[in-house]
Amino acid sequence: MGFFDFLKRPDMGQELERFAQTPGALLLDVRTEDEYAGGHIPGSRNVPLGTLHQAELPADPETPLFVYCLSGARSRQAALILRQAGYAHVTDLGGICNYHGKVVK
Repeated sequence: MGFFDFLKRPDMGQELERFAQTPGALLLDVRTEDEYAGGHIPGSRNVPLGTLHQAELPADPETPLFVYCLSGARSRQAALILRQAGYAHVTDLGGICNYHGKVVK
């Protein structure tokens, strides 16, 4: 394990495929409402980081959650918050800036 391994992100394409194949999983976009309206990954739900503690999230802590933002900083924070809230299966996808698939507005 290298010193900068904490900076490595999972391959977003592979992780989105895993999301699509995971029953009951949620894809959370933690960017602002304006950023989300400007283009987001199909099937994602906008829950801005600043409202995460107030958001209606699944009651079941076993619900798989996949989280992304613009560059990866907010998704990292959101993943930490969700894990601290008791969610057992949280995947930080990093930033949509590394996404090369379809975006919807």
